Amino acid sequence: AQQDAAYRRDILPPGILRVAVEAAGRMSWDKYLGEDGIFIGMQSFGASAPYEDLYKHFGITPAAIAGKVKDKLGK
Repeated sequence: AQQDAAYRRDILPPGILRVAVEAAGRMSWDKYLGEDGIFIGMQSFGASAPYEDLYKHFGITPAAIAGKVKDKLGK
């Protein structure tokens, strides 16, 4: 069941930066991220390597995530 619009605004209020981090793919994140949100994760299929290498390649590391958020916030 879907929640009403007021509940969704309380949980994901406008005016905040929304960030999704997903190693498995973008899937349905856009509806939660909004227009200005950031998706960090794999955006292609077929990559094969140890997960540490894939995370570095796709920017799914704490340092890379923090950098992208800071860039978006202008800090």
